[in-house]
Amino acid sequence: MTATNVQAAIARVCDDLKRVLLEKNCAYGNSALDPLRIFSRAGPVEQLNVRIDDKLSRIARGREFAGDDTELDLIGYLVLRRVARTLAAPGQPPLVRIGQGDFTRDIGADDL
Repeated sequence: MTATNVQAAIARVCDDLKRVLLEKNCAYGNSALDPLRIFSRAGPVEQLNVRIDDKLSRIARGREFAGDDTELDLIGYLVLRRVARTLAAPGQPPLVRIGQGDFTRDIGADDL
């Protein structure tokens, strides 16, 4: 296995992920970053955090719904989370989330 083979494989996997994310974004109407908020009032990043938790739970429990690719979904949600954070604060370093539940707080560059 050469570095060139690995680099080509990385490019293929990333290209496939990009294709899947763009197809789902078109099919679902940007629902990950601009949800309808019928039941939940949580922001896009928090909603993505919940989806990420669900995927991690499935991986940890060794249970996957037939036809799902939990690993691909998890990677996709992590990319969407990064996109949501980037769009929310362009040019700002990534936020750090501390606390739990009602005591959660995001720390950004302005807090340092």
